[in-house]
Amino acid sequence: MPTAKLTSRGQITIPLNIRNELKLGAGDRVEFVQIAAGRYEFFAEKHDVQELKGMFGKPTKAVSIKEMKNALPRRR
Repeated sequence: MPTAKLTSRGQITIPLNIRNELKLGAGDRVEFVQIAAGRYEFFAEKHDVQELKGMFGKPTKAVSIKEMKNALPRRR
């Protein structure tokens, strides 16, 4: 099992084989998710916009750019 050492600045180096498998490079972000008390998993925060295609089904009505911009402040 690969291991990493925590530096005094709270940093770790992710082992090369794990970086390769997750396709991680310099500047990429990872997300830490708590799965149980004292136990975390981390995931690459890499998403291709193509992965979103079809996620919500076909739209029921067309929406203009103006309508989208007006909806954003209300949704925040």
